[in-house]
Amino acid sequence: MLISGRGSNMQAIVRTAQAEQWPARIAAVISNRADAEGLAFASAQGIPTAVVANKDYPSRADFDAALQIAIDRFAPDLVVLAGFMRILTAPFVAHYAGRILNIHPSLLPSFPGLGTHRQALTAGVRIHGATVHFVTADLDHGPIVTQAAVPVLADDTEQTLAARVLREEHVIYPRAVRWFIEDKLSVADGRVQVAAEAG
Repeated sequence: MLISGRGSNMQAIVRTAQAEQWPARIAAVISNRADAEGLAFASAQGIPTAVVANKDYPSRADFDAALQIAIDRFAPDLVVLAGFMRILTAPFVAHYAGRILNIHPSLLPSFPGLGTHRQALTAGVRIHGATVHFVTADLDHGPIVTQAAVPVLADDTEQTLAARVLREEHVIYPRAVRWFIEDKLSVADGRVQVAAEAG
């Protein structure tokens, strides 16, 4: 799993995997920042950690190449972006095609990019939420695995709305990862099919 900070979604996935006794292990948690708080959590769980600092590389391509080497050392079946605040290059994404997931704090295709909660409030939408999707070279536009919706309340601020969405993220992201592990996801014509028996 890749993180840049606290890694709350990473923590939710780790805790769910432990509670549900998934037939899988978290191979590693890798961050582009040595001070990412989530690294300490991962270490405390006995999960290997690594740092590939983007500031140490002159270009995105150089950073992604180094990151790919670090990831491949652990030979993961799935790469999970859990609050990883870097835009990834097309060659990197292609290397992990069909096995890299991201969670985005909006109901894609609405509000891609940053500042999603502010965008939602400015637009006056009544429903907001989060989306788990497969990563493609197009930012925040990969095939959608699952979504969760929350109401936008009249007195919401960016912070209150973000907190409500984050609670749902911690539910749907572990679920989507489990579906992948259990081979319940397939993609055809840009659409994700989830096996009917998936819970």
